[in-house]
Amino acid sequence: MKHRRIGHAAGPHLDALKNQGFCLVENIIPAAMVEGLASDLGDSFAATPVSDGPFYGADTVRFGGLLNRSPFAALFIQHPLILEIVENILGPWCDNIQLNLTQAIEIRPGAEQQVPHRDQDMWPVSRMLPSDHEAEYLVNVMWPFTPYAPENGSTMLWPGSHRRRAEDLIDPDEAVSLEIDPGSALLFLGSTLHCGGANGTMAARRGMIVSYSLGWLKPYEIQSLVYPPEKARHFSPDLARLVGYQVHRPNLGNVEGRCPSELLGERQHSGAVDALGDEQIALIEAFRSQARS
Repeated sequence: MKHRRIGHAAGPHLDALKNQGFCLVENIIPAAMVEGLASDLGDSFAATPVSDGPFYGADTVRFGGLLNRSPFAALFIQHPLILEIVENILGPWCDNIQLNLTQAIEIRPGAEQQVPHRDQDMWPVSRMLPSDHEAEYLVNVMWPFTPYAPENGSTMLWPGSHRRRAEDLIDPDEAVSLEIDPGSALLFLGSTLHCGGANGTMAARRGMIVSYSLGWLKPYEIQSLVYPPEKARHFSPDLARLVGYQVHRPNLGNVEGRCPSELLGERQHSGAVDALGDEQIALIEAFRSQARS
């Protein structure tokens, strides 16, 4: 497990995440990039049917696979400051992070408030451990395409709820809903209670959520199916690793015993190649030392 160096710009945001469970990072993407991404996704917003079910909400539109839909998506997903913050939060619990989800979201006029929830609860282990366990499983990043405000369904968050993990519902009066302009990003922990707000305006609220999780978890969106090798080999090596073309020690996520990154290139090994953690190497060395004595 790794601890990353904390840069000057990331420090205050990390403090806010650890203290409140969320933070707002303002004006870090140029407006032209937001407009380019939103424009590229416009046809998908128009063509995608509304969601179904009590969690997603009947007056919302959601779709994923955003790296397939716009070249601008990678600029958001790989934003250096965002990755630095995320890696510092998740780094103590994994060797490497992975892309868990990219999802465009439209909350239409008249949409009701979503049920409050913690995104980490998609993994049952998060509820099996003691409520004071400090491990974080993911970090969400909300990128607005249109201005977010309490009136149009801006994300509602419960400050400090990441330290109250045993409480599924907390007094609504304790929630906050922020005004967020396009070009800024809202980050919140997977352990933070939150929900989409009600849209009481006459205009749709559009944006994108990108989430990153521990590299050894099964992601919400199966990235290797969304971005198969014939697609991922055109990504940069760093982006390919982020979407899952990497082994997580010990030997998790391999293909025929080899790192899945080999599916993207010409190099091939004749057999399986270990990718072991420090604990496994120490155990092997102890075993061999004992056998020699």
